[in-house]
This record gives sequence, structure tokens and C-alpha cells, in this order.
Amino acid sequence: MCFTPKLISVSCALALFSLAIPNITQAKTVNVASPDKHISISVTDDNGYPEYQVQFNGKTVVNPSKLGLVFAQLGEFGVDFNISDIKSNSVDQTWQLPWGERENVRDHYNRIVATFSNGRINFDIEFKAFNDGIGFRYSVPKQAGLASTPKLDIIDELTEFSIPDPQQTTAWWIPGRGWNRYEYLYRTTSLDKIDRAHTPMTFRTADGVHLSIHEAALTDYAAMVLNQGRDGTLHADLTPWSDGIRVKTQPGFNTPWRTIQISDNAVGLLNSDLILNLNEPNTLGDVSWVKPGKYIGIWWAMHINEKTWGSGAKHGATTAETKRYMDFAAQYGFDGVLVEGWNEGWDGSWFHNGDVFSFTQPYADFDMQAISQYGLTKNVRLIGHHETSGSVTNYRKQMSAAYDLYQQHGVTQIKTGYVADGGDIKRVDDNGIIRHEWHDGQFMVNEYLHSVTEAAKRGISINTHEPIKDTGLRRTYPNWIAREGARGQEFNAWGTPPNNPEHTAILPYTRMLSGPMDFTPGIFNLAPEGLDAVNRVQTTLMKQLALYVVLYSPIQMAADLPRNYVERLDAFQFILDVPTDWSESKALAGEVGEYVVFARKSRQNNDWFLGALTDEQPRSINISLDFLSPKTKYLAQIYRDGDQADWLTHPYDYVIEQKTVTANDKLTLSMASSGGTAIRFKAIK
Repeated sequence: MCFTPKLISVSCALALFSLAIPNITQAKTVNVASPDKHISISVTDDNGYPEYQVQFNGKTVVNPSKLGLVFAQLGEFGVDFNISDIKSNSVDQTWQLPWGERENVRDHYNRIVATFSNGRINFDIEFKAFNDGIGFRYSVPKQAGLASTPKLDIIDELTEFSIPDPQQTTAWWIPGRGWNRYEYLYRTTSLDKIDRAHTPMTFRTADGVHLSIHEAALTDYAAMVLNQGRDGTLHADLTPWSDGIRVKTQPGFNTPWRTIQISDNAVGLLNSDLILNLNEPNTLGDVSWVKPGKYIGIWWAMHINEKTWGSGAKHGATTAETKRYMDFAAQYGFDGVLVEGWNEGWDGSWFHNGDVFSFTQPYADFDMQAISQYGLTKNVRLIGHHETSGSVTNYRKQMSAAYDLYQQHGVTQIKTGYVADGGDIKRVDDNGIIRHEWHDGQFMVNEYLHSVTEAAKRGISINTHEPIKDTGLRRTYPNWIAREGARGQEFNAWGTPPNNPEHTAILPYTRMLSGPMDFTPGIFNLAPEGLDAVNRVQTTLMKQLALYVVLYSPIQMAADLPRNYVERLDAFQFILDVPTDWSESKALAGEVGEYVVFARKSRQNNDWFLGALTDEQPRSINISLDFLSPKTKYLAQIYRDGDQADWLTHPYDYVIEQKTVTANDKLTLSMASSGGTAIRFKAIK
């Protein structure tokens, strides 16, 4: 029997059975292939420890690579463990996303579970082979051999990813376990030049195969970064607790899935659902209260120093200013207004002392009740904000009261922040001792999820900034509606250097493979301090529009100041029209770090939207419109760079034009340096 919510079509063979291998205890190698046979996995104990190897279209893409775990209490689970049993099954089912890039997700894989034993203790390694990649994880079940070991401390994970020809393989990566968390510009190097990298980490082999290593369903475990040993051999490096232990657990646990997405081109990575499929189904039940949408906010003004988070003459989060933003939101159809800096604690050295924050006490010039009531009359909700500055014990103590307060005032979304240097999360342990943890260690993995589950009890969704990386948990907890986890738009206001032209041409193939990002697009005044300023937005205006389609999030912000939209209402119309919830999404073309083209279909009607963007190189790309519904005419409303457009000198040169098209037509997308194209295909009845 196959259990899955909202099951649409099912062809499952879920009964586990032993493979017909003579004398199974002597088996040394077992294989499993993807349903389309293009990907194959070999699992063996031939060398006296567990190893796996992966082939794609008959060529090795992962050399024999070690597997195993090391425990403080028991030593290594690996050496002298042999395959003692194999079980297998196949699954082909379709499930529904309550919101997302598409409505229906096909979950189709072949699976094996290899049991390894040293005669006293067993552990399992489970492999799933999909058409778009593989996933594997460890399980240590409760068993007689562990009856006297109720506590298990993992001090290392032996997982390797050994990649052939590392000098000829190109990698796109950011440093792992650094001071700025995940907020770095991407590096493009040969694979052998990687030091320690966050995942998703994407690379292209010499013969054009694209792979991305990541993890799925990260709960109650430490996040993995990739360390390089010998050239091309990447080791899973688990982020430690402050005491050096990597994971604190007990018998009966599963690790997260280690994932490798595989495609013969870059676009194939973008069309993968592997990460979502390796997560558990929705555990929250009815989540109709989770609402995708678009918002504006008292946010950008602080980043460009027109307003302040702290109190005083330039305080941004005032009752009057919030009402002004709500008026603008109501006039143009936005769902909510984010307000940062409303609560006491922003004065002084808040970055270095998050214990100063109160999450229930507003500044005197911010009347939450009056604002909430005013928003009700405008059909605009207040979007909450909690900055912790990494002082998570202070936040945990106030969390229930803070969420109750928001629930009382009709707040259904909260943006949480954990601004602190990597390794400087402050917690107070049960003995009152201050400990400092990483954002992606086991403690914080659990802390982030705790905020999400507590919010769900009150019908509140969470948008986490300075988060743990996305691993697809939005499937299990659909109120985890978005997160940051990469360099966002704010770096263009004060980052030195700001985001470069290739940044948003790399994000779809790296960070975005893990899930939605609250990038906060839509800046219309691209250079508040002048075109020659160092800190400015390094795109054309049309590329800002394209981001709404290319960088997926169910909650999209129109990030600029209202007055800048009023100055260019013709271009602003695309932001007003573009949805944030899709019935279908298709990557049409692209190369990592160069360009990308996405088409997405609205869940509300038959309209399609297209976003295309490029790096610093101008490009013309021919696109077939065969993704459109057949026998339907569309009015293509095209927002494109003008003939003189260039991000550096003429970022505001753009053209808006219309033409009637069908699925049989083709379009040429002409993009300026760091430019873009945004198109609404409006179905003609």
C-alpha cells in the first residue's frame, strides 16, 4: 500500500523483498538504475568497507567513493562491515504541492537498502535512483547490539564524492563555514581548486555533464559542507557543536539524504524535483492559510540610509509611515507591508548584542493595533519582523508571546533574521553557560525548525533570513514559505563589492536548486548615489523585472521605494501582473553563470510568464514558444532592453511592446549587458 497525501496517480511496488542473490551474505556488489536506465549506482564492500559509484549514460561521474559514520562511543561504522542483506522496491507516484513552481510532482525512482554488518551491529544505507539524480542516506536502527549505548555522538561522516578529472571540471561554489554564512559571491574554478564549499555546489565535467551535490530533509543533524582531500575527492564535513561533536543522537536515527542531481546540460538541473521528492509529505494538514503573494516594505529606505531601524528623527517604522505604505499597497494590489525596526532594541549595538531586543514591545511611535485595523480596511496585512542578531535563547524565551501577539493582530507571515557572524550564534545552555554555535550546526538546524512549527500552531508562515540552507523541508512544513541563504539585493546598497552581473546568472544553478529564495527584486532606482558609485545595482531595469520569474519565491517583494515605481508605472505594470504561485515551470535555455530563460504558468489562469537574464555579455537567444497551450492565442506583453541599454551607462533604456503569438511561434530575446527580458503571455479568449 502506498501512503501519500492528495494522491493523483499511483503505480507503486512498495513491498520490500530480498534480491534473488545466491548466498546473500557473500554478495559484494549490488546495482540499482534509474527508471530510464541513464543513471546507475553500484554499492560494494569489495575493499573491506562500503563504497558506491555512479555512472551516467555509461560513463563514470562519481568514482568509487567511501561511505560510513564514526561514533565517539563505537568507532567507525565502515571498515569490516559487509553487506548482509539487500532489499529493493520501485515507486512511481504523483503528489501535489499546495504552492510552488508546479502543482503536480512526479516521484519516480528505484530503491535499494543495503544492510551492512560486522556480526554484532547493523546499519543501513538506502539509495534512490531517479531520472534526474540520486539520493542516499544512513540509518542506524535500534538493535540488541546497541542496547547498552543509548547515546551516540557522531564525530565524523566518511561520505565521499570522488569526481573524475577534477582539473578539467568547472565548479561554481561559495566558501563553507565562513564568517558571512552563505552570503558570498560565487567563485568559478576548476574542481581541484575547491577548499571548503557550501552546498548546493554545482559543476560541469569536461564532456558537459552537469552535477550538483546537496542534501535533502536536513532535520536533527548537522549541515554538510564539502572539503577536498586528494584532488577531486570531496568529503562530507559536518558542522560541529561548540564542544566539537558533530551530531548528538541515539539509535533509531536517519541522516539527511546526500543528493547528486545529474543532467547532460545545465537546463536539466533547473527542471529537477529530486530535492523535494526526498522530503517527507506535509505533516501540517490543511495549509490553505499559507498564502503566496507580493509585498512591499519599510526596508530599502534603511539600506540606502534614508531611514533608520533605530528610533529618532529618521525612524522608518512609524505608524504614519506604515499607513503610507499600506495606502500604496492597496492602490496597486499588494498583499502586505513588511515593517522592520518596529520593536525596541534597535538603538545602540544591536548587531553585537541581540539580547536587547523585545519582540512584544513596540517603539512609542508604532501603534500595532491601529496599523492592523487600518490594514484591514485596505485589505493589506502587516508582515511581521523579528531580528535576533543570533541571540537565540533570548528569542526562544519570548517566542510564544511574540507569536501570540502577531496572531492577535492578524499577522500571518513573519520575516525572521539571525544576523551574526558564522560561528557566533549565542545560546545559553541548561547550566547558564554561554555557548557559541554555527548557523548550520545541529543546534541551529533544530532551532530554525522550532520557530517554524511554533508559528504553524498559530497559522503563521516563516520567511527566514540568515537561515540554515534550504533542503526541501517546505514539502513537510509548507509554512516555511521562503528563506534567504545567499547574497540578496541589499548588497547592492552597501556591499563592497555589490552583486556582480553574473551573480543572478549563477544563483538558479546553485542556491535556487535547493528551493525558494527571498532575494527582494524590483529595484527601479538602480544607482541612488549615481551611475559611477561603487555601491549600485549592476543590472538594467529589465533584468530587475526578469528576476521575478527567474528567481522563484512564493512571496515576492517590490523592494524599492514607492516613489520610484510611480516614476515608471509602465515598467511597474509587470510587477503588478506577475504571479508568485505557478501550475507549471520550465527552464528553456541557459548556461551556468552566463544566462537563463524560465517560463512559468500561473495557477490562476492560462497566462504564462517568461523571464530571461544574462551576465555582463549582451546576448540574443532564440526561444520556441511551444510551452504555450496549443490552439490558444496569446498577447505577448514584452518588456525588453532598448538598443542603447547597458547596465553600466544606460540601465534605464527599455522598450515595452506587444504582439500576438501562438505555441508555433519563436521569439528572439535580445538582452543588453547584465540585461533581461520579461514577458507576460496573456491568453486571448
